[in-house]
Amino acid sequence: MKFVSFVHLGEPGFGVEKNNEVFDLRPYYEDYSVSLSDIIRMDELPTEEDLIDLRPSFSFSDLTYLPVIPNPGKILCVGLNYEKHREETKRDQSLWPTIFTRFADSQVAHNQAIIKPKCSERFDYEGELAVIIGRSGRNIEHEDAMQYVAGFSCYNDASVRDWQRHTSQFTPGKNFPKTGGFGPGMVSASDITNYKKLTIETRLNGETVQSASLDQLIFDIPTIISYCSRFTPLSPGDVIVTGTPGGVGDRRDPPLYMKHGDIIEVEISDIGCLRNYVLSES
Repeated sequence: MKFVSFVHLGEPGFGVEKNNEVFDLRPYYEDYSVSLSDIIRMDELPTEEDLIDLRPSFSFSDLTYLPVIPNPGKILCVGLNYEKHREETKRDQSLWPTIFTRFADSQVAHNQAIIKPKCSERFDYEGELAVIIGRSGRNIEHEDAMQYVAGFSCYNDASVRDWQRHTSQFTPGKNFPKTGGFGPGMVSASDITNYKKLTIETRLNGETVQSASLDQLIFDIPTIISYCSRFTPLSPGDVIVTGTPGGVGDRRDPPLYMKHGDIIEVEISDIGCLRNYVLSES
């Protein structure tokens, strides 16, 4: 199933997307005041059988999307995790994943604007697979790591390249407000039998600018989860963004950056298509 977070009639909520309609799950948890991240934390994601008598609540036109996990405790991002991208950046190979962080307030939802900062003209796209953690864990073994995944989503880890390169640390260029697209929904891990068979494509104004298969990750998802869990406890609702393929705008000749009015899409097979439009900061 595909779970979505949204605002409806001014109230935040969450539900299941099915046949272009939304099943509001708040009545299903009427004894609680919860969000999608809460039911992940409670290990109470409903199944198709649980919802068999639930009627569609409203159409997509009646809601505004929220980021899949609106306020994750951690957003851990992996850099340089496709060989083609590592080569285009001319970075050395590494024995360990390159990890940096995003803040929750840097995220926007599907169909919302991502904001090009007025202090930079080097605003770049990065289509990626997001992994949503479903169980608490520390020092997770590689062979157990996929049991800690609640689901998958699309992510645009957009980068303000000049600020990213002020020093050797990535953080400033990755955390401008409303620069990271996350959505449209979370597909349950149980519905993805083999994530390595998924394909990812990024399109800028309809033109494909990135294309890869998830089996091309240098560090696979179990390795990333296991590695991250060594230095920080992972909690339900935490998000791991797994890296971008080659083809980023900054490494093209001439460079290709996002600008005001552009449409940027990240599509992953069996998961969905994240769509955002670009606005310049006022």
